[in-house]
Amino acid sequence: MIKLLAAIKKEALILLRDRVGLAVLFLMPMILIFVMTLIQDSAFKSLNERGIPIVFVDNDKDSLGISIAQGLLNSGMCTLNFSIDGKPATSEMLEKAVSDGKFLVGVVVPKGATETIRNNVKLLVNQTLGEIDSLQKQSDSIEISIFIDPITKKSFLTSVTSSLREFISEIKTKIMFQTFSEELSELIPDKKNTPKNAFAQSQIIKYKEVYASKQIGEIVPNAVQHNVPAWAIFAMFFIVLPLAGSMVKEKNEGSVLRLQTIPTSFLILINGKIVVYIFVCLIQLALMLSVGLFLLPMFGLPTLNFGNSFSGIIILSFATAFAATGYGVMMGTIASTEQQGAIMGSLSVLLFSAIGGVWVPTYVMPELMRNISIVSPLNWSLNGFYELFLRGGGIADVLGAALKLFLFFLLTMSVSIIVNKFKRKI
Repeated sequence: MIKLLAAIKKEALILLRDRVGLAVLFLMPMILIFVMTLIQDSAFKSLNERGIPIVFVDNDKDSLGISIAQGLLNSGMCTLNFSIDGKPATSEMLEKAVSDGKFLVGVVVPKGATETIRNNVKLLVNQTLGEIDSLQKQSDSIEISIFIDPITKKSFLTSVTSSLREFISEIKTKIMFQTFSEELSELIPDKKNTPKNAFAQSQIIKYKEVYASKQIGEIVPNAVQHNVPAWAIFAMFFIVLPLAGSMVKEKNEGSVLRLQTIPTSFLILINGKIVVYIFVCLIQLALMLSVGLFLLPMFGLPTLNFGNSFSGIIILSFATAFAATGYGVMMGTIASTEQQGAIMGSLSVLLFSAIGGVWVPTYVMPELMRNISIVSPLNWSLNGFYELFLRGGGIADVLGAALKLFLFFLLTMSVSIIVNKFKRKI
């Protein structure tokens, strides 16, 4: 125990003397989280919270145009604009504004659209009841123009146009039902007491969006909920640089040879580093979470939601710290020079973070990359924090991820012991 405490003291003193290294370990990840979250949250808000910027021109001035505008305003899916540069929008102005990138989408409802629908329905009713020749053609179809910014991503374009088409179709159907009801009320005396707006007030199918969360209430995924745990995990694994560098430096300076003269095992000597750097990882995580809880809301960003299981956060945090530290020890044992340790450590962590969903969430990756991401320990930890922060999970929901991270730690330590024995023989 005395030897372990001495090793811990030695590592702590070495680390505290390196003030620049401490700044990199603690301050740089905090800045990274702040910048990345601020950038991504702006994109999230433009599409989700503030709504899709849409400019609307209603040449109909009747039920269809009014209903579409009112429905878009009430849907919360967009920011609806009826003017451009302070002037009432026209079709020509709208097309130019969208092409210039001022709006992502522009919608133009043609003149007489509602009247065309009514006339077509009246004609259909009369044909059905035999009042007029069934060969008489209906009026021309309605063409609602949807202008789209050329730089809009195809996936986003498909989502917007699909939602808009479905919404317009629903409103058009309501008008048709209402007109049909009115025509029947006039042709069939028994139906005169039927309210003319009965169909307009009804809605056969309704939609409700619910996030699949065990936690009471809704937790809306946002840039904060993703970036804070993601980049905190990245920072914890990036201790591979100072940890591996420290081990290689000791080997090159001959400190390891002097330590090996002490009658103790390799594990006792290395446990000092493990304890110190696990403590560093936990401090890093605490600072990152405090950024999401206190600093980011000061800049208008959402507050980080911790879910409902503090015990689950503690377990997953320790498991991630062990995995990150074990990986750093393995890299330090394998590397022969500080350059090797820096290159292997940094590149491998960057690779693990890229395929693990830190930079880009795995759900937007192609299927091949999603399948590959399961080999990344950063992905295990990130999915565990998703369970806690987004889905309201508890200890049972993160035990699988925590177990894999602890097994990863045992694997890296086993590799370190084997490589150390092999190098000592050489």
